[in-house]
Amino acid sequence: MCGIVGIVGTDSVAERLFEGLKRLEYRGYDSAGIATLHDDEIDRRRAEGKLLNLGKRLAESPLPGTIGIAHTRWATHGAPTEDNAHPHIVGDVSIVHNGIIENFKPLRDALIAEGREFKSQTDTEVVAHLVSRELERGKTPREAVAAVLPQLHGAFAVAFLFRNEPDLLICARLGAPLTVGYGEGENYLGSDAHALAGLTQRIAYLEEGDWAAVARDRIEIFDRDNNPVARPIVASGVSPALIDKGNHRHFMLKEIYEQPVVVAQTLASYIRPVEQKVALPDMSFDLSKIERVAIVACGTASYVGMIGKYWIERFARLPVEVDVASEFRYRDPILLPNTLGVVVSQSGETADTLAALRHMKANGVTTAGIINVPTSSMAREVDLLLSTHAGPEIGVASTKAFTCQLAVMAALAVNLARAKGKLAEDEEREIVRHLLEAPAAINAALAHDAEIEAMAHTIAAARDVLYLGRGPDYPLALEGALKLKEISYIHAEGYASGEMKHGPIALIDEHVPLIVLAPSGPLFDKTVSNMQEAKARGARVVLISDAEGLAQAGEDAIATIEMPSVHPLIAPLVYAVPVQLLAYHVAVAKGTDVDQPRNLAKSVTVE
Repeated sequence: MCGIVGIVGTDSVAERLFEGLKRLEYRGYDSAGIATLHDDEIDRRRAEGKLLNLGKRLAESPLPGTIGIAHTRWATHGAPTEDNAHPHIVGDVSIVHNGIIENFKPLRDALIAEGREFKSQTDTEVVAHLVSRELERGKTPREAVAAVLPQLHGAFAVAFLFRNEPDLLICARLGAPLTVGYGEGENYLGSDAHALAGLTQRIAYLEEGDWAAVARDRIEIFDRDNNPVARPIVASGVSPALIDKGNHRHFMLKEIYEQPVVVAQTLASYIRPVEQKVALPDMSFDLSKIERVAIVACGTASYVGMIGKYWIERFARLPVEVDVASEFRYRDPILLPNTLGVVVSQSGETADTLAALRHMKANGVTTAGIINVPTSSMAREVDLLLSTHAGPEIGVASTKAFTCQLAVMAALAVNLARAKGKLAEDEEREIVRHLLEAPAAINAALAHDAEIEAMAHTIAAARDVLYLGRGPDYPLALEGALKLKEISYIHAEGYASGEMKHGPIALIDEHVPLIVLAPSGPLFDKTVSNMQEAKARGARVVLISDAEGLAQAGEDAIATIEMPSVHPLIAPLVYAVPVQLLAYHVAVAKGTDVDQPRNLAKSVTVE
C-alpha cells in the first residue's frame, strides 16, 4: 500500500525515482507522482492510474534536478485523482505520505480557520501545511518537522523536500515502515528494501517514532524525543533480479511456480532430516507451558490460521482461537496466562495484525510471528520469529507466501505437540517424512496447469462461483473463493460443505459452478454427498481430488482436476495449487489486471 522513494544525488534523479516506483508497483496504487528541486524551485509531475501514465508525462515534460521524492498512492482520504496524488506542495515544502493521519480533520479545520487554502481532499496536505507554517515562523526544516510530528496521530511514513535545501530530505515513521539507504556520494530513503533494490544494498530500518535527515554525505537519525540514535546498517539482500517475471507472463504465475522450491527452502530451515525431527529457532520461553493458542491474521493469512487450528488441536491437543485481526482488539478478547499469540503476515507490516500483536504483548501474552520479511516491524517485535523464506512476493494475490506459511504452521504444530508430550518419536518421524514429500507433490500439482487453463473459460463466464470443502479443505475453499474474487472480480464464496443445506444451496442453479475440494480419506464420502445435493439442483461441479476420489465421483463432474495422493497433513499445501491456478487462468481469460487488481494493495498499512 503506497510507496515512497527519495534520492539525494549528484546526477539527475527523476528516471531513477521512476524506476524505484516501478519496483513498488506490487504494493498496489491508483496514482503516482515525482517532485524534484531545480534552480531553487520544486517541480512535479503527477498522474492518475498506472505508472505508464506518469511515464508519458515525464517523457513529454522531463523533470531535472539531483534531489527528489516519488510516490505511488493507494487512495484513503480523497478519490484517486491527480489533485489528490502525491507529492503535494505547500509553500516551500513538498511531501509524500503513506498511511493515515487520524486527527487530520481537526487539524485541517484549524488551518482553514487561519485562512489556509487546501487544493486536495487528502490528510497528507494537512501535514504539508503544518510544516510550511513552521517554516514561515522562522524554523529550519529540521525544527519544523520536529515540531509537527508530535501533533500527528495515526500510522504514517512521510518524506519532505524543501525549496531552500538542495542537500536535504527529511523522513519520519510512526506505525508504517520506512528505510534509509547508504550510497557512494548520495543517499536514499524508501518505504521498503524493494524501493532501494536498484540503488543500494546498504540500508537501515527506522524504528517506531524515528525521523531522519538524509543528505548526500550523511544520514542522521533521531528518535521520537529528537535524540540522535544509531540504527544498524544491514545488507538488504534484495536485488532487482528477484523482482523480475522471468519467462512468465505475470508475477503471480511465476510465484505459483516457485512454490516447490520456496516450500522446500522453508521446510529445510525447520526439519532436521538426520534426527527426523522438526525444530524451531531458539526461544526465550518454554513451549511446554503453553495452554492455549490465539492466532491472528488478515485475509489469506487468516486461512492459514484456520488450517493451523485443525493441526494444533489435532496434534498438540491445545485449544486454539483464530481471529480476523481487524476485529481482534475491538471485541476485548480474554487473554489468559500461558497463551501463545501467533500472528501471520507476509509483509510483517499489516496494520491490523501489528496492532493486534501489540495488544497481546501489552497484556502479557507470549508471541510468535509467521512472517516473510525478517526485518519488518512484526518480525522485530515478536518473541519468536518463524520466517517463511518465500522470497519477495510481488503479485498482490498471495500464493507462495500462503504455502510457506502453511509449512511453518505445520512445524509449529509439531513442536507444540512434542512439547506437550502428545507426539511419540515414531509419529514425528512419520510427519517429517510427509512434510519432505510436500515440494514434489506441489510440483506434481503444477503439472495440471494446462488442463486448468483449458477449463478456465467455463468459469470465466459465470457471475457467481461457490467453493466447498470439509476439515482443512474448508479454509482452502475460502482461499479459493478469495483468490477468484481478488483477481477476476467474479463473486465467489467458500463454504464448509455440510453447511450448504443450511442456506447457500438456495443459490444453486445451472449457472453457478461449484468447485469441490475433496481429497480421498475419512471426509471424502460426506463431501461428495454434499456435492451430489448441489448437483441435483443443477450445479456444474468441478471436482478436485486424487485418483481414488475421482474414480469414485469424477463422473458426476463437468470437469475434474487430479491431484497426487498425499497424506492429509500436506494436502492443504498441495490443493492450494489448483485453486491458485484456476483463479489465475480465469482472470487471464477475462483480461483483468492479474498482478495489480483494482482497489487492492499488497501491504495493507492502514486500518
